[in-house]
Amino acid sequence: MSELSVSVLSGISGIEAGIWDGCGAGENPFTTHRFLLALEDSGSVGTGTGWHPSHLVARLDGAVSGVAPCYLKTHSQGEYIFDHAWAQAYSRAGGEYYPKLQCAVPFTPVTGPRLISDNTAVQGALLQAMAQVAKQSHLSGVHVTFCTEAEAELGREVGYLVRASEQFHWQNRGYGSFEDFLADLSSRKRKAIRKERERAQSFGGTIRSLRGDDILPAHWDAFWRFYQDTGGRKWGQPYLTRAFFERLHETMRDDCVLIMAERDGRPVAGALNLLGPDAIYGRYWGCIEDHPFLHFELCYHRAIDWAIENGISRVEAGAQGEHKLARGYLPSQTHSLHWLADQGFHAAIDDYLLRERNAVSQEMALLTELGPFRRGERSR
Repeated sequence: MSELSVSVLSGISGIEAGIWDGCGAGENPFTTHRFLLALEDSGSVGTGTGWHPSHLVARLDGAVSGVAPCYLKTHSQGEYIFDHAWAQAYSRAGGEYYPKLQCAVPFTPVTGPRLISDNTAVQGALLQAMAQVAKQSHLSGVHVTFCTEAEAELGREVGYLVRASEQFHWQNRGYGSFEDFLADLSSRKRKAIRKERERAQSFGGTIRSLRGDDILPAHWDAFWRFYQDTGGRKWGQPYLTRAFFERLHETMRDDCVLIMAERDGRPVAGALNLLGPDAIYGRYWGCIEDHPFLHFELCYHRAIDWAIENGISRVEAGAQGEHKLARGYLPSQTHSLHWLADQGFHAAIDDYLLRERNAVSQEMALLTELGPFRRGERSR
């Protein structure tokens, strides 16, 4: 009989990159060893951040057969699947919600593998190990966020609660150009986007899409200023450190598409995307000058341009934002898993999630119907 064991790593450096990525983590830029290492080495996660690495490694007959990026969390910031109300309710009932175990990629609302293995038995063992860690460490529960649909179904089978949420994604339907995409839209929406792009591009400068060695350290200097401005306004304090972007340049610039707007030879706005095998992921945006519609141009329209030119199947533009709907980004369901140690609380959350899933399903159907595509094109 095969012997299966699961251990906990206090840092991603405790396992070789080739072994971690070889389990399947290398198929998504955010679960790669190099991305998680950049977060840890830069101090973006770790001591003082509330994100304490506790990665799981599964071994089958002594050989690594699965991994899971996990963190001991002392707050609910930077997750994008909001459980603040759960924490408050748990506290009012006399419990301590934190710390909790979070299986996720920090600060990254992107669907990807979380139970990283090609063996479903190993995936199930990782889920069971998470619950066991929570029990042994007296944690309130386990949360597996932005997992795949298949992982969500597996989690349901082993007793986890499934939560549904939505994002807005753009799908490439074999378009040869941006104009081909516009041809799928209603006349009114098509005209609105053309006018919006014309207005954005008249800001008095140039826009460039950079990748790999075309991205220079000076570009990261400029983008850091953009990121600080946006992070300060949205979160009060940016999650990522300056050192993270240095590591990104050193180890992942081939995974990056940096779209920069320059005026009078000076960068004034930028949008950072990461590349996967079949998607471009919009992550961060910022500016030091305000120009009408420049945000939509850099974050949404230019990402579509890049996807079409490079044969990428979809654009995932991050969390939330119904304003994306008018620009061709349709609702797409995302999934997470939750296990609560207290059985009564687990049952209460189960009831809540059932009603929430129904509401999300209804909203997605309505928003899809209200989308910008000509009738007959929405589900093509």
